[in-house]
Parts: sequence; C-alpha cells; structure tokens
Amino acid sequence: MAIWQWALLGLGLAWLVQSAGVWLQMMHYSDVFKGVTARYADGYVGAGQKRGRFGRGTIAIIVVDSDLIVRRLLVMSGRSVLARFRRVEEPEGQPLGALQNSVGSSPADPGLAEAVTQAIAQIETARAKAKDEEDVPGALPATA
Repeated sequence: MAIWQWALLGLGLAWLVQSAGVWLQMMHYSDVFKGVTARYADGYVGAGQKRGRFGRGTIAIIVVDSDLIVRRLLVMSGRSVLARFRRVEEPEGQPLGALQNSVGSSPADPGLAEAVTQAIAQIETARAKAKDEEDVPGALPATA
C-alpha cells in the first residue's frame, strides 16, 4: 500500500473512533437528563451549553422546584467525549436568581456562565408556558 492509502485508512479509523465517542456521550447525556426529569417531575429542568471550538465546552443542567429553588446543578465540562457530569452542591437550596448572580459574576469560567444563563432562560420559558396553560379558560386542571 502507498503512504496515502495508509493515511486515508488512519483518518477513517480516527473518524470512526470519534463517532463512537460522540454517540456514547450523547447516550450519557440522554440517560442523565431522563434520570433527572423522572426524579424531579414536579419542578422545571433547563439545559444550556457553550460550545468550545478548540477550547473546552460546557453543558449545565439545572433542576428547580415550583418555587424556583435550585434542587440540582449538574455540569459537564471538557475537551473530549470522555467528560462526565458532576454535581455542584453550593447552589442547592438557593433561589434561582442567586445562582444566576453568583455564576454570572464569576469570570473564572465564562462557558459555565453562558450555559447556566441558557438553562435559566429555558426554565423561565417552561414556567411561562405552564402558567399560560393554567390560565386557559375551560382547560382541565392538571392531575398528578
């Protein structure tokens, strides 16, 4: 085989390994998200992400109760498909606004700040949508 054929084969194998890693990471994200939504069905869940081109990317999942008190904050940050979610316990039990203020004022990790801001926006959208559905005249009340 010529050298260009070996190089092409190597690139194909690298692409295959990367594709398998991305698939595994997507399965991990899906499992974590399904687990969180099943465990905390009475509140709101928001997910945000900051993509990293050549730096590290960040994904944040925030779970709040109906009073917007943070129940769980999960963060996945890294440069490879081997990154996993870790639980951040400091904001648990605090209001959602306090989380936004503490993360937004921290210049240490701008990716985390952007991911948390997106997750909070998703929570606010879901809460507004749920409130609009409750205000619809003639709508049946939701049962648990």
